[in-house]
Amino acid sequence: MNRRQFIALSGAAFGCSLAGGLGMAAVQRPKRAHLRLQIAGYRLRNGITPNLVSLSPDGPPPVLVAEQGKSAVFTVENGLDEYTSMHWHGIRLPNAMDGVPYLTQLPIAGGEVFEYQFTPPDAGTYWYHPHCMTMTQMARGLTGVLIVKETTDPGFDADQAINLRDFRLDKNDRLRTSFSPRKAARSGTLGNVITANWATNPVYDHPAGGLTRLRLVNTDTTRIYRLYLAGGASEIVAWDGHPVETGLPVPSQDTPLLLGPGQRVDIALVMPSAEGQVVTLNAMLAGQPRPMATLRAVGSNLARSLADLQPLAPNPVKRPVLSEAQTHEFVFGWSPDGTAPNNGFCGSLGSNFWSINRVAWSGDAASSTGPLATLDLGKSYIFRFRNESPNLHPIHLHGLTFIPLRSNKRKLARNWTDTALLLKDEVMDVALVADNPGDWAFHCHVIEHQKTGLAGVIRVT
Repeated sequence: MNRRQFIALSGAAFGCSLAGGLGMAAVQRPKRAHLRLQIAGYRLRNGITPNLVSLSPDGPPPVLVAEQGKSAVFTVENGLDEYTSMHWHGIRLPNAMDGVPYLTQLPIAGGEVFEYQFTPPDAGTYWYHPHCMTMTQMARGLTGVLIVKETTDPGFDADQAINLRDFRLDKNDRLRTSFSPRKAARSGTLGNVITANWATNPVYDHPAGGLTRLRLVNTDTTRIYRLYLAGGASEIVAWDGHPVETGLPVPSQDTPLLLGPGQRVDIALVMPSAEGQVVTLNAMLAGQPRPMATLRAVGSNLARSLADLQPLAPNPVKRPVLSEAQTHEFVFGWSPDGTAPNNGFCGSLGSNFWSINRVAWSGDAASSTGPLATLDLGKSYIFRFRNESPNLHPIHLHGLTFIPLRSNKRKLARNWTDTALLLKDEVMDVALVADNPGDWAFHCHVIEHQKTGLAGVIRVT
């Protein structure tokens, strides 16, 4: 097998935005998108930060927009001098298009092109990021929002994506080392410049009294955000891409919403009725509120209300039959050894600190690594996630969607997801149908944890 054998050719259509802003007003709809990874410079704080990675030389990665049930084609050209691949986080797609090096494709070398083609079955909010050189390229900015539009317009007046992530900069606004081994063995390495769409508290204008769909996406390598809105009536309408089935409380300063790396939430927001009034997205940082982004009302009052919205149509996810479900247990904890993983051309952090079922991931390019579990196609399963560490872990499963059932620490909302945030010492049961064949990556989305052992594969045959 060689790298060229993985390139699939097709002329199917989809929509995408290649504009610099992340507001939905700038969406363009070419038949296909050519996405070129390249070095970028951008003013994240005071001066221009060089050596970022984006899809343009002077701006953040764009919002990409596909349509539910219609074929999407993303041609990824690697303009870097290191290897890469692209993963479409949360999308239930064919295994060969999942973007995991050595598992579903070979890494994309500098100057090479790989064409990703898939038809998203589910509408909602997703995102994209590299799965080769994952830590360094994500820390340098290569994370973007991917929206799959519903077949029926839900009736919003505006749509706003917010890409939440931080950067580690020195006093001269240059990138610092993205991680440290000491912090990788604990909760991970936080950045010191916290941004929304690569900006500090950006302001977005939306119709006064209108209904805005606010899509919050945590694309950070480490940080868990505690979020709430100040101003305007709001309601959570989707979680990790899927319409909520169990209602979630509106977050507040006293009870903020926890959003771990990889997770997304869609909020229906009624903008203030008078022009110039604002709604603020806040994050609780070190116990204090900090504005992340501001939405400002403009124009005459549209006088909309949450009651005007039609419920989002459910996505076609198969429901597990719990009475027939077999249980598999996965223990997440520290690694019993410190051997270095074999990640081939995709970047190793040099050590293994973490494990699943007390076995550290051998690395992306390791040939002897078997699946953690083998599932029969079409059957129902319960996964028991057991966190035996004091650190929080957002556990992400590629290619499949699951629903939380119960926890020993809290009451869980039964909403479809692909990324479950495990609390300290939490034991969580989730259920799924193994309806997508292939070898699927299964890992913590604190990237330092993933790249130092807390990863594995689930096989569906």
